Amino acid sequence: ALFMRVGGGIYTKAADVGADLVGKVEKDIPEDDPRNAAVIADLVGDNVGDCAGMAADIFESYEVTIVSAMILGLFLTEATQSLIWIMFPLLVRAAGVFASIISTYTVGGSKSETDAMKAIHRGYNLAAVMSIASFALFGFLYCKDWRFFAATSVGVVLAVAINQITDYYTGANRGPVAEIRKSTATGPATTILSGLGIGLESSVGAILIIAASIAASALIWRNGITVTGVEDNFSLLCIFYGVALCGIGQLTLTGNNISMDAFGPVSDNANGIGEMAGLEPKARQTLADLDAVGNTTKAITKGIAIASAVLAAVALFASFKYEYYVPVIDMIQWKVFVAFLIGGAIPFLFSSLLINAVGRAAYYVVNEVRWQFANIKGIWEGTTDPDYGKVVTIVTSAAQKELLTPALLAIVSPIVIGFVFGLEALAGFLAGVILVGQLMAVFQSNAGGAWDNAKKTIEDEPRDLAKNTGKGSERHKASVVGDTIGDPLKDTSGPALNPLIKVINLVSVIAATMMLTKEGVARENWGLAVGVGVVGLLIIVGALYFSKRQTVMGRDEAVSAAASGPAPAAAGAAAAKEQPKKKH
Repeated sequence: ALFMRVGGGIYTKAADVGADLVGKVEKDIPEDDPRNAAVIADLVGDNVGDCAGMAADIFESYEVTIVSAMILGLFLTEATQSLIWIMFPLLVRAAGVFASIISTYTVGGSKSETDAMKAIHRGYNLAAVMSIASFALFGFLYCKDWRFFAATSVGVVLAVAINQITDYYTGANRGPVAEIRKSTATGPATTILSGLGIGLESSVGAILIIAASIAASALIWRNGITVTGVEDNFSLLCIFYGVALCGIGQLTLTGNNISMDAFGPVSDNANGIGEMAGLEPKARQTLADLDAVGNTTKAITKGIAIASAVLAAVALFASFKYEYYVPVIDMIQWKVFVAFLIGGAIPFLFSSLLINAVGRAAYYVVNEVRWQFANIKGIWEGTTDPDYGKVVTIVTSAAQKELLTPALLAIVSPIVIGFVFGLEALAGFLAGVILVGQLMAVFQSNAGGAWDNAKKTIEDEPRDLAKNTGKGSERHKASVVGDTIGDPLKDTSGPALNPLIKVINLVSVIAATMMLTKEGVARENWGLAVGVGVVGLLIIVGALYFSKRQTVMGRDEAVSAAASGPAPAAAGAAAAKEQPKKKH
């Protein structure tokens, strides 16, 4: 999931940013104009990043929540001699599969239905109702405890709430996007500022919903369980098990989530192919409307994936504590607090690596597209096809080379912290990663989604350069700048923080065995700690140096943005095909 997210995100956004900067801003041609050498790489990238990357990400959360719930359930099974703690998560997920399949058939709607988002919400809500009914069935009849039903239902409510809050902040017809659209009238700077503000605000709302869900699970299971002959009521263990059930409930509708995510790149590609094929305006507008809905569904799915990553990480965090008998995590202890601070810094460094990777690759894409416009005869007139394969090679090379450093950071950092500072500090490190990673992920994903839809609403306006409306206007160019900044945030670094959080937690759970003696006591071997710390730091520093020195196969020379000249603004995209190439 980490590789698919990182590699796919770099691939898709390097192509997208390069295509937009040269095509829309410099040449004033449509997004998917076949004369743009980056257009094929852009369309392919939607599938690589959004379909494959998101599916791997959500599937990972799906499995992690099951595994963490079953690990916690194992301790409760040993205490109660009952298998319900292990079986209930499997039963819930089985029911969710059937609910997703059945609800999918209600999404198609009638021929007269024009609101795609309404149809998608209808299918999702039906699946949610069916799932909650199954929770009640299993909770009351099989487990004979209402708390199983309540905790998983909280997860479904969480998913629906995340849907709504993400739709609010990124929906094309919502207030935040309208605010960004308004700010484009005064240029790129205000466009960027309004998008940043909206993204930051949305992260607060999302974390409050997640916090409320965890609190609700804790209240439901606060009394623990009663076991004959045992004084301990396992209340803390039951609370964490309830949090895991919340994650189980939230991801019960994974089939719907993946379908909603795939809707985005499918509609985006259909819109692009329609533009390249020159479909009639009515058909193009239908595809453009579906594309805007697809942006929102992708943002919603990202929000669900981020929330699920937090719940999965909290459940893994708890299983880590009980698996290795970590004492109470005392934040006053200097080792724990230092590790907490380092953990909070990891998402920033990780995001920096990915955004820089997209920027480096986009640099070569822009140079390549400019060079082809300037040097390949017939591209501007539409009589010769560009060399699409060259851009595909550039972004593929970048995606493959840039995978290494972020992956090593995720794998090596928890091992170094654990050996140098101990298991209790490693728990503090995980807490920092979870907290900051969630805030950063929601901020980046929602800011990017809002910028993208603000751009699309301007593109839907009638083109009138005198009134500064529609494609090619100054407002449109400002929105494209915002969108290109948001692209790596919403489709590369933001979503990739989800698997980062889970990978670090999983590595910690697995590697913790190396930090204990055979008797289960923490190792007190300073030589080993120093050795692992030094080697780990060398690996991370070497990977960072490798990343900074990274080069991509492509043209390094800058080509003038006006090398082939855009078509006259008033003539528009249609006249541009007949515009002879200007020679300077």
